[in-house]
Amino acid sequence: MKKSVLALAVAAAIAAPFAAQADTILYGSARPSVDYNDEKSPLPGGDKVSAWDVFDNSSRLGVQGSEDLGGGLSAIYQYEFGVDMTEGGNFTSNRPKYAGLKGSWGSVTLGTQDTPYYGVVGIADIFNSGRTFGPSAWLGGSFSGYSINLTEEGDVRGSGDLFRLDNSIVYNSPEYSGFSASLMLVMNGSLNSNAFTNYSGGWSDGVDTWNISAKYTNGPFFAGLSYIALDGDKVTQNGVPVLDLDLDQWGFALGYNSGPFGLSLIYEYGDYNVWGLLKPTIQQITSSPDTPWNTYLTGTYTFGNSMISAAYGELSTGVPGQDNIQNYVLGYQYNFSKRTRVWVEYIGRSANDVVTLADGTQGSILGYGDQNAVSIGTRVDF
Repeated sequence: MKKSVLALAVAAAIAAPFAAQADTILYGSARPSVDYNDEKSPLPGGDKVSAWDVFDNSSRLGVQGSEDLGGGLSAIYQYEFGVDMTEGGNFTSNRPKYAGLKGSWGSVTLGTQDTPYYGVVGIADIFNSGRTFGPSAWLGGSFSGYSINLTEEGDVRGSGDLFRLDNSIVYNSPEYSGFSASLMLVMNGSLNSNAFTNYSGGWSDGVDTWNISAKYTNGPFFAGLSYIALDGDKVTQNGVPVLDLDLDQWGFALGYNSGPFGLSLIYEYGDYNVWGLLKPTIQQITSSPDTPWNTYLTGTYTFGNSMISAAYGELSTGVPGQDNIQNYVLGYQYNFSKRTRVWVEYIGRSANDVVTLADGTQGSILGYGDQNAVSIGTRVDF
């Protein structure tokens, strides 16, 4: 009896702040799937690794809301957490968490936030599976500015990339005749002196990353342009350059969505990605790399409750002797309602990460080989 009373008291204490704030909402999205993944090692004579997996595709749980402060000014906030429905790891990941002010002049928020860069090129992130829009499909999926993700196992949205960045300030302008703009400043000076153990160099003591974007929307048409830059040092180990943290990148997007048809095209160019980051290392083992680029085209057709989708992408790492990575996605989605859907998606990748090293031997820079995967899943939003 005492335990029941205590449990009720704790529940009431947790719920009271949300009950008092009428415009705070609890929301979430559950996105499990059954996947078959067949991936080939890029090394000559390498084996294929095939496996079935019950997979989580960025499920999340969050609260968001606002408070009217009068005079057209509001306080806004959001706390969102990753919730892995298959293997634990709940309330982790760098999902949006911020607070700020909003008025007729726009909004200013501080925290962990979506990048303006992703606000442009993310128009091509249309599929359900977490395997579709990763580091070998778009340049922004490979480097966060704070960490390097050299694998593609599971959902790579976990700790950064250009989906969102922590320690950030974001300004979003109002929309004027279809035009809007966003500015992000990332400041994490504490990383400067201890960016890497036993390494010298790192990030700045002030603004580390800045990102600006401009978007235009007019009926079914969308156009966007974004530029992101990291003003950091060249990182050395025992006097040998191993990482270059002076990076920048452009992203451009076009979209059309009218009636049953939807199209999007993105183009990226720059070195704010894992291949640009590792340029000093690549130069030590092969000839000087070119600037990476990526293009990605998507299309959708909706009929009744069904939607079919397709995408093709080609990504150049800029590494001499390395073939461009080609990506293929086909998907079918059935909507039971506005909040519940099921899907079947095929994810294909043609890649040859084998390069000839300075000593004449063959090796792999990042380990991307051919991939064939099928994802069968469901999504329920609330």
